[in-house]
Amino acid sequence: MHHRLAVDRLRSLATRFPALLILGARQVGKTTLARQAFAGHAYIDLEDPRTRETWTEDPRFQLDSQVEHGLILDEAQAVPQLFAALRGAIDAERGARGRFIVLGSAQPALVRGVSESLAGRVGMLELDPLVAAETAVAEPDVARRWHRHWLCGGFPDAWADGPEFRDWHEAYLRAYIERDLPQLGVTAEPLLARRLLTMLAHQQGGLLNISNLAAALGVGHGKVARLIDAFEATFILRRLTPWFRDVGKRLTKAPKLYLRDSGMLHHLLDIGDPDQLAAHPIRGASWEGFVLEDLLRREHLARPQSSFHFWRTAAGGEIDLLIDRGATRHAVEIKAGRASARQARHLGDMLDDADATDAWIVDQDTAPPGALNPRVRRRGFGDGAEWLP
Repeated sequence: MHHRLAVDRLRSLATRFPALLILGARQVGKTTLARQAFAGHAYIDLEDPRTRETWTEDPRFQLDSQVEHGLILDEAQAVPQLFAALRGAIDAERGARGRFIVLGSAQPALVRGVSESLAGRVGMLELDPLVAAETAVAEPDVARRWHRHWLCGGFPDAWADGPEFRDWHEAYLRAYIERDLPQLGVTAEPLLARRLLTMLAHQQGGLLNISNLAAALGVGHGKVARLIDAFEATFILRRLTPWFRDVGKRLTKAPKLYLRDSGMLHHLLDIGDPDQLAAHPIRGASWEGFVLEDLLRREHLARPQSSFHFWRTAAGGEIDLLIDRGATRHAVEIKAGRASARQARHLGDMLDDADATDAWIVDQDTAPPGALNPRVRRRGFGDGAEWLP
């Protein structure tokens, strides 16, 4: 059993909102988290056909008859009528907090239902796959823990499978492409979706160029754009935008794309063991995405209002990650090898242009953290799984 860092944030939201919405990819641990955090709530699986039929007929009656100790409503998007009924049940007893815990993996349907019926009544939490700090109990050895996590990814069942993680990811991908995407109204052929995901894996951390992707696949620009939007909305893909002082420019410049889970990335690239990963050309980009995700997931829990970007100069200089906390920005460069003084100097030279407060290089080295120059410090990823800039 993993201790999820999101528990404290979830319980805090429960003291302020009548209902909570937990979003996340399938099999990420939403149900386990909700049942751990709210052990006294009754659990309702709305994806079960018989239960869905009952709740579709009269959701308000079901809410009123079962809500005495609170309800966990799993896969809520399966019953669209539920959201209007929830609004009525909440307004009937507006002072009660944390009564309804709503779970779902199809983000667009859920967000639409919440925005139309539950605005101001629901606190939202996005649950990600495991971060390294959450696997400490299952694997106390720090080095073995993050090596395994990097290879297998952060989905709890894939992490538990260890060397057999690819079997889990293959089953997950098939279900996602053949079942989940059609439920979202995405009509692309399964083979096309799989080919696009594989192409994105080969371009991990690269700039998005939809025209090039469409030409390589032999399909229209719009079809590729819709698939990428669906991958992002269902937590498979992360779109990292460039940072500019002019916010409008962030919407027009090409973002970088990352497959969010390193295990899925490695499965799509036929990487199944540490030796293959060490020798693969994608190693550096894979490490960058792995560390970036770990930092972003924990920062989002600690400071939900933070935003995340990369920064790039016309001459090719780049900062992998800028964590924007409003009043301050913190630069993070991610290296698969040990950070060098030369890399630190180049990073330090970019800080003023990027308007960054400080800078760190995160690498795989086991040497103690320390300063590389007056403006840049380094630390190994294993030095502190709970560290944030």
